[in-house]
Amino acid sequence: MEKEKKKKYEMDMCNGPILSKMLVFALPLMCSSILQLLFNAADIIVVGNYAGDNSLAAVGSTSALINLLTNFFLGLSVGANVLVARYSGAKKEQEERETVHTAMLLSVYSGIILTVVGCIGAGKILEWMQTPEDVLPLAALYLRIYFGGITATMLYNFGSAILRAVGDTKRPLYYLSVAGVINIVLNLVFVIVFKLDVAGVALATVISQCISALLIIRCMMKAEGGIRLEFSLLRINMDKFRRILQIGLPASFQGMIFSFSNVIIQSSVNSFGAITVAGNSAAANIEGFVYVAMNAFHQAAISFTGQNIGGAKYERVNRILYVAEGCVLVVGLLLGNLAVLFGRSLLALYTNSAQVVDAGMIRLRIICSVYALCGMMDVVVGSLRGMGYAVLPMVVSLIGACGLRLVWIFTFFRMEMFHTRESLYLTYPASWFLTFLAHLVCYVIVRKKLAKVWGA
Repeated sequence: MEKEKKKKYEMDMCNGPILSKMLVFALPLMCSSILQLLFNAADIIVVGNYAGDNSLAAVGSTSALINLLTNFFLGLSVGANVLVARYSGAKKEQEERETVHTAMLLSVYSGIILTVVGCIGAGKILEWMQTPEDVLPLAALYLRIYFGGITATMLYNFGSAILRAVGDTKRPLYYLSVAGVINIVLNLVFVIVFKLDVAGVALATVISQCISALLIIRCMMKAEGGIRLEFSLLRINMDKFRRILQIGLPASFQGMIFSFSNVIIQSSVNSFGAITVAGNSAAANIEGFVYVAMNAFHQAAISFTGQNIGGAKYERVNRILYVAEGCVLVVGLLLGNLAVLFGRSLLALYTNSAQVVDAGMIRLRIICSVYALCGMMDVVVGSLRGMGYAVLPMVVSLIGACGLRLVWIFTFFRMEMFHTRESLYLTYPASWFLTFLAHLVCYVIVRKKLAKVWGA
């Protein structure tokens, strides 16, 4: 009975209707991602209302840098996800078990490396990003505390990637619900009662992340089958490690490339002063909720494609892409334009400054109205990764998305007539559209090539 109860959280992605199963998979993941984003949103809302605009700018200006440093290692969790999904679909339990233990130990090593790099290099990197002097000390303090607890974040993300591979997106939602409530309560206590400013919100985030990590580890220790975690089996299996790297490293580099371009853009935003930095930070946080809602279908495309290839259900691969693209288009258009429509009210949650709200609305209008393009681009990438093609989308993203952004910033944006916030933000939708088309062409070529091998 206990085994059956645990199995109900898993999903057979190789048989039955795709749309209904994808929605069952994606909705809890969507809610989980939104809760995870609430960690940072709670930080920004609390400091914006109780500590001032400089503290708001300090916390918000670190997002691009945090993503840059963490995306490399989180990309490796994509490799673990694809590999576990394949072995799960193929019913190869021993291979699945070796992958799980390799991935979880890898998450610990990743966290340790990030702690060292983040704590030592925070101040210098923020200086390179042209962070305003009145914001720099607070931003550096926030980063050092945040990276002090980053191992918990790595453990949670690798663990949840493994659970997603077998179709379990519900339990990570439950764990983040608990951690999210604790995070918000601690934010209020540390900032309002103890007056800890940005240090308080950083501590609250770290504590909540530790709780979510402990809960997911406990879940995996009690699981059945290949995803069961046993400390005595934690070791790096070199074959599985290489396979994780083959899929995960290109995803890591792609994430870093995007994050690097965002760091460059953040540096350009910083040049407009603290008001623009604060408005940009609040708007980017609102956008984040739309992005993670769309990203649930990117994750679904990876897991569904991976399991079906492992189970030799090749004829379902195209249908998975069509369903995921349709879902992400609806979600992106709906939520993105709702964010624009209610933008001023949403931004008012982060700050009492009318100037900051005005600055935030500039970004929301340009980016959120067409944010579906970003989601559609990511879904194609997810399908390619699920088929085992990780290098190709990395190269396309390097040339199509990041290359365009960097060329624009270092050429036209330097000219007086183009040196505006609007010009800067327009690089996002332009790069999404061109890169989506390029990824789509790559998918068609890859699918035709593999059809000859699969006979499907």
